[in-house]
Amino acid sequence: MTGKHRVVVVGGGYAGVMAANRLTQRDDLTVTLINPRPRFVARLRLHQLLGGSHDAVVEYREILAENVRLVVDTVDRIDAAGRSVTLATGGTVDYDYLIYAVGSESTDWRTPGAAEFAYPVATLEAAQRLRSVLAATPPTAAVTVVGAGPTGIETAAELAEQGRRVTLVCGGVLGPYLHPQARLKAARQMADLGVTVVDGPGTRVVAVTPDAVQLSGGRRLPSEVTIWTAGFGVPDLAMRSGLSTDAVGRLLTDESLTSVDDERIVAAGDSAAPSDLPFRMSAYAAGCLGAHAADTVLHRITGERPTSVSVLATAMCISLGRRVGIYQLANRDDIAMRVYLGGRPGAKLKELSSEASVKHLASEARKPGSHRWLRNSKRQQLLQARGNQTGSTPERAV
Repeated sequence: MTGKHRVVVVGGGYAGVMAANRLTQRDDLTVTLINPRPRFVARLRLHQLLGGSHDAVVEYREILAENVRLVVDTVDRIDAAGRSVTLATGGTVDYDYLIYAVGSESTDWRTPGAAEFAYPVATLEAAQRLRSVLAATPPTAAVTVVGAGPTGIETAAELAEQGRRVTLVCGGVLGPYLHPQARLKAARQMADLGVTVVDGPGTRVVAVTPDAVQLSGGRRLPSEVTIWTAGFGVPDLAMRSGLSTDAVGRLLTDESLTSVDDERIVAAGDSAAPSDLPFRMSAYAAGCLGAHAADTVLHRITGERPTSVSVLATAMCISLGRRVGIYQLANRDDIAMRVYLGGRPGAKLKELSSEASVKHLASEARKPGSHRWLRNSKRQQLLQARGNQTGSTPERAV
């Protein structure tokens, strides 16, 4: 025994790396980061991997603090009572505190044929597989992208810019988060790229076959390669470990990001559901939540009361190919405003935000505790309006 507090971080994405780095500001901790891959995946750039303009990975030595131990493995189960995790390779790792940062993925396979005949892009392996499929497919082949959120829009634009014949099926409106004026700008750019946008009523995909997608309105679209970006899911590790989750599997926590079941377990990123009111998914929010999760652990170690989480989301960035983008500003309620930047300025801001998401991790590795972010008091007002009286450290089973 070294006498040091042992902290295990499960998941090496934006939230997990930020948390692990921030924890190193104390020298009486040992920090172990467990991740299934030996390199960091820049998920903001997976669509660029498909287009060949970026490999979407960063070496951990560039962004992870030197005194963080990296274990390349998958956690099969969390034993909260025994304070240990079981690895896929058969070993175990003990902890005093655990940060749960397993991330998210696009996995809504309830549509008949989607799991069998459509290709996801939410993980590095999935994107690499799809890139190989596209490389073996003629440029004139019909490619259908299902889902018109940021991932779907960026994937469709990237492939169209490479000369692919792309149809984007929205299942509703194009870019539902965007302000109508920004949405119109996006539609014009997609048309300029040659993307066929299928939106409005009757555009929900109800079936996928090897060579087509079937829409709810009765239309059948030929598709030699179908790409699936619709839906949201998280790994089921928390559920399999007997921890409380929301309907999609995110770990339920209080406002300090502490599990409602165990104060030794703290969540961060897309897999966290504080007060059953999760934040909008983004690399920016994930990094901020990772930093807050680390602060919660540090507060508990020193016997201080953890603070309530607060993150102000001010924008959404979407690339429309390599030369055009949209930087959509939002108000304090995270609702898109009429104000946005498009064209080349939008593309530049999108690139800067993608670079910053990794630079913030590297900066925290060099100077742990330095990451700062904007906070939003509106969250507490919203919780009060819902009648939620939960404090930052309610009574719980330990």
